[in-house]
Amino acid sequence: MDGQETREKINRRNFLHSAAAAGAGLAFSRSPSAQGNCGKKTDDINVALLGAGSQGHVLLNACRRIPGIRFKAVCDIWTAFNQKRVSRMLKAYHHEHNTYTDYREMLDREKDLDAVIVATPDFWHSPHTVACLEAGLHVYCETAMSNTIEGAWKMVKAARRTGKLLQIGCQRRSNPRYLYCYDKLLKGRKVLGRIAAVLGQWNRVVGGPMGWPRNASLDRATLERYGYESMAQFRNWRWYRGLGGGPVVDLGSHQIDVFNWFLGANPSSVMASGNTSHLDKKTHQWYDTVMAVYEYETDQGPVSAYYQILSSNRDGGYFEKFMGDRGTLEVSEVANRAMVFPELINPGNKVWARCVKEGCLVGPDEMMKMIEELTVEQVARLFFVAESLPIPQIHNVRNPVKGTIWPANRRVLTLPVEMNKPYHQPHLENFFDAIRGRAQLNCPAEVGYETAVAVLKVNEAVAAARKLSFEPEDFKV
Repeated sequence: MDGQETREKINRRNFLHSAAAAGAGLAFSRSPSAQGNCGKKTDDINVALLGAGSQGHVLLNACRRIPGIRFKAVCDIWTAFNQKRVSRMLKAYHHEHNTYTDYREMLDREKDLDAVIVATPDFWHSPHTVACLEAGLHVYCETAMSNTIEGAWKMVKAARRTGKLLQIGCQRRSNPRYLYCYDKLLKGRKVLGRIAAVLGQWNRVVGGPMGWPRNASLDRATLERYGYESMAQFRNWRWYRGLGGGPVVDLGSHQIDVFNWFLGANPSSVMASGNTSHLDKKTHQWYDTVMAVYEYETDQGPVSAYYQILSSNRDGGYFEKFMGDRGTLEVSEVANRAMVFPELINPGNKVWARCVKEGCLVGPDEMMKMIEELTVEQVARLFFVAESLPIPQIHNVRNPVKGTIWPANRRVLTLPVEMNKPYHQPHLENFFDAIRGRAQLNCPAEVGYETAVAVLKVNEAVAAARKLSFEPEDFKV
């Protein structure tokens, strides 16, 4: 390597590390154009993938679409399958890289890394993240943040101690659809009115245990070295106590994080019921069905939030729903599921106010007739004009349901927010922009920790069979 190449490498690393340190004071742009001229050498970010399983593969695919990202290393203990598959894909896209089995060897040998994406099983998140941070690298860690509060606590402390960036993979916080709903409908506004209830669910059908090619099995010594009793446990770690937290932690981390974010508060209590009603209890130690109720104390007043996980029926899919006395917001990662259901017959709404002003206090039938005569655009104006919001371009309106008196589901305003990128890409873009000093993290370590505290308590509540309380200090490190 000649002197000029050495100077370029040093300049690039100095730029990235100093920019990240200054990033907290810069204005945050959520536009994809915030990447700027990230094709420049000094703007490239050298990344390692730690954990090349299914989720690592998903994150890698999202990163491939982001300019200026260069994968230099892949680390996974399953060399015959995970590591080989991802390495082959990186070679196809001309990412010159090294492969490793032991993350400590990777951190020792790779001297030109800027960041690591941690996509290993939950019980490895904390040791892997802490080691990478202490090696001077920025970290993107998949959620759940950790399978223990202690592990999440260590991650926060390491990020503070090293001064490196730690983004937790609650990717909805960077999703344009969620950002629109938060910025335009909830933050500082009362478009939905007084929110008193929240609903969320992730219903799905889960089959039997995951298998593996018999000629690609890990040897017992390797399995035991990395915390597994068997190949079956390695492949199905999410269902084992001590390795994962079960579906409510795995999936609920994403959605309960949205509860906290949109309500602007952490829960004050939780009670829950859970059981293994569908899957084999010998191979699935965690509950496949969980129903939990959180209580929140918000600026608007108390809120009850219900969350459900089903592993035997996928009816309704997954979404979060915020219910106020002026309207209901339903939002999901699923395309075209950002909808508002206006509650038009309500003393706080313009239709009611118009009737009162004109002295025509009428019954439900007459009121419904008035509402049904309104155009879609007029309905949107009635709902949004009080907050001086731009009237959305309405895409569809559901027809009235015969026999229904109250019109909450008569007019459905589909918000004009599209997201044509893979679900994880905007959150990864936010992470890389923060490294370049152009953004602030949307889910830094402290925010991820608050979500971990809220979610991990559900399994405790199921075991205790009673309501458990949170104290404000529980959410602080």
